Amino acid sequence: MPHDHAHDHHAPAITTVNRTLIIGAVLNIVYVIVEFGMGLYTQSLALMADAGHNLSDVAGLLLSLLAFRLAKVKSSRTFTYGYRKSTVLASLANAVLLLVAVGGILLESVQRFRQPEPVAGGIVAWVAALGIVINAASALLFFRQKDHDLNMRGAYLHLLSDALVSVGVVVSGVVIGYTNWFWLDPVMGLIVAVVILVGTWRLLTDSLRLSLDGVPTNIDLADVQADIAAVAGVERVHHVHIWAMSTTENALTAHLVLQPGLTNDQITAIRKTVRHELEHQGITHATLEID
Repeated sequence: MPHDHAHDHHAPAITTVNRTLIIGAVLNIVYVIVEFGMGLYTQSLALMADAGHNLSDVAGLLLSLLAFRLAKVKSSRTFTYGYRKSTVLASLANAVLLLVAVGGILLESVQRFRQPEPVAGGIVAWVAALGIVINAASALLFFRQKDHDLNMRGAYLHLLSDALVSVGVVVSGVVIGYTNWFWLDPVMGLIVAVVILVGTWRLLTDSLRLSLDGVPTNIDLADVQADIAAVAGVERVHHVHIWAMSTTENALTAHLVLQPGLTNDQITAIRKTVRHELEHQGITHATLEID
């Protein structure tokens, strides 16, 4: 059967993405060390929980950086698509890591409710305020890439949620400083856990979907089939399969039934038109077979 392959298109500005990931990781590593150290010094669960959240983000950024480097590795006889799928696995690992962090925070929060500990509210507030600046600045680094890649979106959402959580920690620190309501500290720990869980859920489900070669959420199978069938000369399309080669590249295989009596030039033109329509749908690698 005749078939055709659309050209591969690597994700744009890989160097920019790498630089963004490195800067974001360095900023957050420094802050995690400061925040966790001050959390231990002040016995603040809210600070230590937020540091754990930030640490998981650092791990996620490093995983994403590794994945993008692996995505540039050329294909081989063993890995004919190269290591592009590693970007999906990195986003899945990032989501799982965050869920583990949630579990740890929940356990510690319950323990703190049973045995409340004094907390230096003023120091907690100042450290968390620094976190607002660091996390907001880091989130801005990923703003442009957030709509083009699952890992970038995950990093942006995590860092933005960290900034919002830090606002809550500042408020709780100020209140504790004036009232000695030490129970607010584990309450803020629980709030951090909920924020992480809500922010991570879609990343987890999207990552699982892509790792199982499901149709990416930004692509509608029915729309793709309709667009192909609407191309002049195509009578029917069937056996359509769509999956993610990476967090930025999607692939498709499909069988086309064409009108009888077409010349080779007409068939070539139809293939070109179909590939053009698929690119509008976010599918950059297509294998089209003619029945």
